[in-house]
Amino acid sequence: MFRTGYHRASVRDICAAAGAPQGSFTNHFRSKEAFAAEVLERYFNYLKGLISEALNDDTLTQRERLKRYLDIITGKLERDRWKIGCLIGDFSLGASSQSKLLRDRLDAIFQGWRAPLASCIAAAQSAGEIDSQCNATDLAEFLLASWEGAILRMKVERRPAALERFKTIVFETVLKQPRTFEVTKRQRRARKRSTSKSNEIGGKP
Repeated sequence: MFRTGYHRASVRDICAAAGAPQGSFTNHFRSKEAFAAEVLERYFNYLKGLISEALNDDTLTQRERLKRYLDIITGKLERDRWKIGCLIGDFSLGASSQSKLLRDRLDAIFQGWRAPLASCIAAAQSAGEIDSQCNATDLAEFLLASWEGAILRMKVERRPAALERFKTIVFETVLKQPRTFEVTKRQRRARKRSTSKSNEIGGKP
């Protein structure tokens, strides 16, 4: 389904790829539609691990964590030589118009996907890392929708230009860092270095 699309992958094809008889498929799934819903669930569980890896990294600022998440995904896409995109985006285009089950599942996935990004954006806004005062949930929704569009463009071009262009523009506009934040950050680093030197001179550990 990832490589051929929802409509082009028949139950026979799925069973052949899995090395399983069709009877086993029908014993576990009522239809290809039900199987696809399970595929989406497993894919999103994998994606949530990548989200957690980036957004829970305490060594980075909240804004840097958002960048890190997009860079992680870019690395995964590069591994597939820019030929394979996001299964969630692919299913949104190819299956949602004809399947209420998949449409509802995709809607729930997007809401679950949006939530941690919105929390990270809100935390960045509170910390003064992001200049935009727009609603954090709206920004997360915009981020996801635009990112999925960039991935589709990437698949057409078979190169990462659309992804890099998106990241550059989004972090220079809607997720722009205030100039005052960078100044404050440098001041904090300078005070930290000064305190460390003072401790060394005073013989403190």
